[in-house]
Amino acid sequence: MIPKFDEWGVDERQFWLRGIEPGKVVDYDPDTRMWHVYGHPEIVRLLSKPQVFSSNLQRLMAPEIGVDNPEEAYDELLYLDPPAHTRLRKLVSHAFTAKVVADLEPKIAALTHELLDEAGASGRLELVSALAYPLPVIVICELLGIPAEDRELFRKQAESLMPATADDVQLVGRFEGQEEVTKTVIERHREFAGYLQQFIDDRRKQPREDLLSGLVHAEVEGQRLSDKEVAGLVDTLLLAGHLNTTMMLSNTVLCLDAHPEEFRRTRRDRSRLPGVIEESLRYLPPFSVTSRVTVAETELGGVTIPPDQLVMVWLAPANRDSRVFEAPAEFRPERHPNPHLTFSRGIHFCIGAGLGRLEGRVALDVLFDRFPELATVPGDPPRFIRTDQMFNAHTVPLAVSA
Repeated sequence: MIPKFDEWGVDERQFWLRGIEPGKVVDYDPDTRMWHVYGHPEIVRLLSKPQVFSSNLQRLMAPEIGVDNPEEAYDELLYLDPPAHTRLRKLVSHAFTAKVVADLEPKIAALTHELLDEAGASGRLELVSALAYPLPVIVICELLGIPAEDRELFRKQAESLMPATADDVQLVGRFEGQEEVTKTVIERHREFAGYLQQFIDDRRKQPREDLLSGLVHAEVEGQRLSDKEVAGLVDTLLLAGHLNTTMMLSNTVLCLDAHPEEFRRTRRDRSRLPGVIEESLRYLPPFSVTSRVTVAETELGGVTIPPDQLVMVWLAPANRDSRVFEAPAEFRPERHPNPHLTFSRGIHFCIGAGLGRLEGRVALDVLFDRFPELATVPGDPPRFIRTDQMFNAHTVPLAVSA
């Protein structure tokens, strides 16, 4: 146990191991009728076979949750299989290019300075509310070309996406309580799509130099995105580009604070920041689990999984698989290679990964320049939102010196 984590009340062993029997890589829980996969090689294989392990959760949920059109909650990129997923991903890739992301670097630096100026830190800084939470949603709004006055609406929509993820399927029986959750998700999608329609219509008539125009006018083999698909992709970008980045920024600072020598080395040599961020993503991934449904009987990790089974894919334990990572319980920013699964693998590799990494590197660089001394506060520890699915710092009070 790392002393700082113990001080913060974080039981790493419980978070990562979840009571997993040593050597167990695939397990079945008869109470919830779920399969659980923990091993890194097994998860890599699973995520590379969408034809067997489907992202289309409505295969199981539609008959049981009792809503009229459950597919409305699961028609986004996250829940699609080929060929529908392939088409959408290609169209997004034509608009959301590496150059579009890279060109945001000076804007991210300027926004970070602005947010820290607004925070007016004088000896104390609450990292989440001052920087980690607002920065990603502002960047997404800038990227899409959304007016500054609508940032709060985007923030609320990003929060509302949380129940829509498969990771929130907390089951007693199997889908108990999911009907109301799904209806709420569908209604939020409808409301947000209605709000976005004005911007979609405007960009169809008058394209601008922004990502929303790129999505509206992206074309592959004569095909373009429908208005509904554009709205769904904006939802996906909010989830991938906001929530993950918020948690990544906070978790990276906490990892460095808990490892002071690594913090000192990183302050002296900022070229280490990309490695620090990657190791933080492995060590404290924002989201611990994703889900799939089996399409056919298949073998994985020496066991046979029948068709139409819900499979919980545990990314966090896989990131500490000793078969893949040397000394997996240690925080090693110089770790290379670092094949963590925090951004998933295969066709559903996180579309916002590049943007998140850029935001992390730029924002942390500015943060460390602005505050030569920065540390958590004894007696006022970080507070966390902790579930089996996520590790999220709700507040991170810091003592700082400008």
